[in-house]
Amino acid sequence: MTLQELPELRRKTEAVARLLQEQLRQHLETLRPLLSPDRVFGRHAGGKGEVSGADRALTELQQAYRDFSAKPFDLPVEFDPHWLTLVGNRLELSAWDYLHEATSGTDARPITMTRPLRWILCYSSNYSVAQAKQVLAGKEQRRPEYLRQFVVNALAMQLVVSRFPGLTQLFSDLRYELKTATSNELPKVPLVTMTSCLPSFRPADDLILAATAFSGVPAFIELVDLEAIKSPRDTLKEKLEELTR
Repeated sequence: MTLQELPELRRKTEAVARLLQEQLRQHLETLRPLLSPDRVFGRHAGGKGEVSGADRALTELQQAYRDFSAKPFDLPVEFDPHWLTLVGNRLELSAWDYLHEATSGTDARPITMTRPLRWILCYSSNYSVAQAKQVLAGKEQRRPEYLRQFVVNALAMQLVVSRFPGLTQLFSDLRYELKTATSNELPKVPLVTMTSCLPSFRPADDLILAATAFSGVPAFIELVDLEAIKSPRDTLKEKLEELTR
């Protein structure tokens, strides 16, 4: 790939990413009642009725929260159950990005790479995923109550998704992989991720460095594999073919 070919492939990548993200937003809006935290935490999350296992879910969240009283989060040691009522049920999709040390000859620079077909699913809070990373990196002013709620929301989302394992199969049928992952910039925070079946790839470092030098911004978006678009993976088709061999 050449620098001249990059703009067109970047345009196609962004078009595909927008389409799939909008599709995913619509699916999530349909499922929003199922993903409401009061379905798992009951009255602890502001729900009106009792929910079986709600006390156990709260205990699990409190135990997971303990890890965040130490650096780099430095959150209050004691968990206040009231924080769970602040989670709400507004869903938000955020881009998945990571740092990559691009090297070419004597040139080496850290580049923020974005996976265009992978997203983080979380409950909306005052800090976005990107802002939380900036805070922990010391690049943005820390507001302890915002950081605390970001962590609580992430823990709540992970627990809610784990209580409904059928969601993994449902999204798999829709050609998205649903799983929990962690990011180096947000240590120990369980991030629920959704990834399209279409792959993206990181081009050669010399191309990344040339493009970012031209733009002046140390960030780059992975590119969609156009060949894979011609025949996206279909798990149902694969199972049917296996059964009928």
